[in-house]
Amino acid sequence: MRLVLVAAAALIDEAGHILVTQRPPGKAMAGLWEFPGGKIEAGETPEVALCRELFEEIGVTVDPATPEPLTFASHTYDDFHLMMPLFAVRRWTGTPRTKEVADLKFVAPLALSLLEMPAADAPLVQFIQSIFTDISAT
Repeated sequence: MRLVLVAAAALIDEAGHILVTQRPPGKAMAGLWEFPGGKIEAGETPEVALCRELFEEIGVTVDPATPEPLTFASHTYDDFHLMMPLFAVRRWTGTPRTKEVADLKFVAPLALSLLEMPAADAPLVQFIQSIFTDISAT
């Protein structure tokens, strides 16, 4: 089975909302919401790939030294296995816009579970929600 390595970001705004993007028509899983990011190319670290993908997809610039590792997903689809580290990104330059995505929006962490997302994102959503629940409980 083919292994696909992808880096993803939870862009967190000042209000604590998370940016999600919608997959465009013509791509696999079109219409689903996901954390922005993309494939790690040969010779790239996950952080460098993430910053490249964020610029290509949504037009923001991120310093590769600033993404903070949060968790990862390991999920088997029908024809490949996905490994996806998720990074928190709290600082970027530029305003997110739809360059290579159908739509984007910032949502409250608890609202993430209301979105239709790829199966691999489910544990990421649960992790993010548990962090925000733990923070708000203190």
